[in-house]
Amino acid sequence: MPEGHTLHRLARDLNAAFAGRPVRVSSPQGRFADSAALLDGRVVEGAEAWGKHLVVDLGDDRLVHVHLGLYGGFAVHPAVAEVPDPVGQVRLRLVSDDDRAPAYADLRGATACELLSAEGRDAVLARLGPDPLRADADPDRAWQRVRRSRVAIGALLMDQSVLAGVGNVYRAEVLFRHRMHPLRPGGTLRAGQFAALWDDLVVLMAEGVETGRIDTVRPEHTPEAMGRDARADDHGGEVYVYRRQQQPCHVCGASVRTAELAGRNLFWCPRCQPVFRSRARG
Repeated sequence: MPEGHTLHRLARDLNAAFAGRPVRVSSPQGRFADSAALLDGRVVEGAEAWGKHLVVDLGDDRLVHVHLGLYGGFAVHPAVAEVPDPVGQVRLRLVSDDDRAPAYADLRGATACELLSAEGRDAVLARLGPDPLRADADPDRAWQRVRRSRVAIGALLMDQSVLAGVGNVYRAEVLFRHRMHPLRPGGTLRAGQFAALWDDLVVLMAEGVETGRIDTVRPEHTPEAMGRDARADDHGGEVYVYRRQQQPCHVCGASVRTAELAGRNLFWCPRCQPVFRSRARG
């Protein structure tokens, strides 16, 4: 599933291609046809992302809410010589409708594509925790949930009602970077430890928006610095532990481990991220 940086990058691309422009809106697949008819010819006022959710505002309290889910993709083509016929199961198509170079965008495979009012959008957003990529995020909201929880921090970071936008890659990597075992109970963290996790996510995810990939290794652990091969993975990016089970840790050489938590795979280094031992005495 795309992580939050992908949605923010997508919102940026949609704004660059369509903001302030009238668009033809259609649903070649047919599943969004009735709503598309209500939007056709309207001007795109803007697109925003909150965590893994995207909202495209077409004015007059008409907003398209998109959640890509596991298999969705929203391909934006900002300037083309001509707009081709749709290919495959295109749920939503936007095509610019003015005298500038044409732009189009096709949505396929999304878990959610629905027309909402501002009230409906707010109801969706009310279920989300703060998003590290938004300037208006309040990390204390997430901290208050974490500090009171006995749930593993590895699960809390993936809970979108606690913290929005973090997926399996950023979860695994930020915990490694802070030498924290993924099964450590949230309530055992100190405020400073959570703040450090949050601040690191802000930086890492912002870099992901700019580059379109997830890179989490520090300069001294890049392939060039270590004289090792670059990572070969369809997710791209250089990482410490994600999908590196049984491979040597870039820092200490121990074999990276994996296990399942809440239906998703954890990845961690047993030496760099030792099991948490409480100092409290009964």
